[in-house]
Amino acid sequence: MNWTLYFLGVGNAAAADSLGSASAVIECDREPLLLIDCGQEALAAYLHAYSGMPLAVFITHVHMDHVAGLERLFFAARFDPQRCGRVRLYVPAALVPYLQARVADYPGVLAEGGSNFWDAFQLIPVTRGFWHRDRWYDVFEVRHHAPGTAFGLRLRGALVYTGDTRPIPEALACHADERELIAHDCALIGNPSHSGLDDLEREYGKDLLGRLLIYHYGSAAEADAIAARGFSVARAGQRVALSTPTAQQTRESF
Repeated sequence: MNWTLYFLGVGNAAAADSLGSASAVIECDREPLLLIDCGQEALAAYLHAYSGMPLAVFITHVHMDHVAGLERLFFAARFDPQRCGRVRLYVPAALVPYLQARVADYPGVLAEGGSNFWDAFQLIPVTRGFWHRDRWYDVFEVRHHAPGTAFGLRLRGALVYTGDTRPIPEALACHADERELIAHDCALIGNPSHSGLDDLEREYGKDLLGRLLIYHYGSAAEADAIAARGFSVARAGQRVALSTPTAQQTRESF
């Protein structure tokens, strides 16, 4: 089996129109297994790449550039008898109230009435992790705006995906200890909610820095400047090889 990570988009909210909403798909033998985040541009890119809608989505946080595509996904699933109620939506439990307020609580989700937003999905609240397609995925808190509002994802031995975050050396010490590729939020200059290059160089040792793959930046020129500093930079439409997940991923992590 060949595991890969396909980047649908790599831009921050301001650059989503040119670089795509930050989002990626975990694949096995080119089959899309799990979509990470579902911004409006990300869902369009998914449709272009796979000629169909996702059947499973993990949400890192509920800023609109990461969840705006869920409304379109609702309509696609709600009127498809084969998919309605079967699209798995893995959401950290702490985010469920925020997601409800952002995308599900608008009165009259259908003009005809008679439908709840969640009727189209199989909503699965998660805490420390979840099972998907016979693999266990770890979920961990990151640093983005308020505590308890953003989360990363780990497929042990293969991938750590931080989502939007400041540096998280204490989390990566626990969740990136098997030589995983680390897809990490970073721009040329950081701010109180996102990492910058200087932040990463200050907070991480050589081992972690050497495994980072940068996404969520502000422009193609910014990506080139980051690469010129010696970092690996993800590009929209890029497919990256992953190591095979470890055998431990057939059971839960504790």
